[in-house]
Amino acid sequence: MTSNAHPNSFLLRGTAAGGTLRLVGIDATALVEEARLRHHLSKTATAALGRTLAASALLAVVLGKKPDSRVTVRIQGGGSVGWIVAEGSADGLVRGYVREPGADLPIRVSDGKLDVSGIVGTEGELAVTRLLDNGEPYTGSVELVSGEIAEDVSTYLGVSEQIPNAVLLGVYEEGGRVARAGGLLVQAMPGVSDETLARLEANVRSIGQFTDSLRRGSLLETMQAAAEGLDLTLSAEAQPARFQCRCSREKALGSLKFFAPGERLEMIEEGGQEIVCHWCGEHYQMTPAEIATLDAPAERAQA
Repeated sequence: MTSNAHPNSFLLRGTAAGGTLRLVGIDATALVEEARLRHHLSKTATAALGRTLAASALLAVVLGKKPDSRVTVRIQGGGSVGWIVAEGSADGLVRGYVREPGADLPIRVSDGKLDVSGIVGTEGELAVTRLLDNGEPYTGSVELVSGEIAEDVSTYLGVSEQIPNAVLLGVYEEGGRVARAGGLLVQAMPGVSDETLARLEANVRSIGQFTDSLRRGSLLETMQAAAEGLDLTLSAEAQPARFQCRCSREKALGSLKFFAPGERLEMIEEGGQEIVCHWCGEHYQMTPAEIATLDAPAERAQA
């Protein structure tokens, strides 16, 4: 299933400080809005899933070895949203969902921000699954630090992958829809100097809230602010990014093979079966004739 309803999210990549810093940014506004619509998310659940979707795309670029490398991020902190799962690909495709899309909390009185850590919780872990060079899946995990997701992703990179980094994530909603969303990951490469790291830290501090920076300007301007004084060099072109699932009608029908023949017969007698993809919310209505093909004799199927 592919959707082109929101085609204008994108990734930017660059280096700074003589190649000792690597920057990857994503403007995820359109794809997070599509996720909100598909999953009927509350405001706070939109922010939680949106940050995780952006993080999964950034991690796929940083950790992936191939152009289409994928990583899966799973967060479970004991909060009312249940779990959050997002899959990102280095080619800019993401998908994801939350266990309880309606989970919500009032705006925090302390800072006027969405209470993401409140619905995510802080008693749990963030796990990242990716494929190693030999094709075997590898999962690393860390205990949640804050439940705000950016700090948790940064901790994962530092502890599990031994990658010094800075991570900024944010989702801003206005008028009932996603107005700005995205993320920035800065990776320190071998040979980086203490002076460069100190300047980077000061720059990131000056940016403040990531969504505020996006609202004031753009992803490009935010990346330039992060690398101010560090000679940022950007890749020639932005890379399109979008919410795209890998489900299909054929896969949905195939999932019914896990039911017993008697259960499939009941589906046929009841006029068919609806299947909903948990990744993207797509609905597939399977007809009795389609379901019947799953139990057709092999010789008839070959004919």
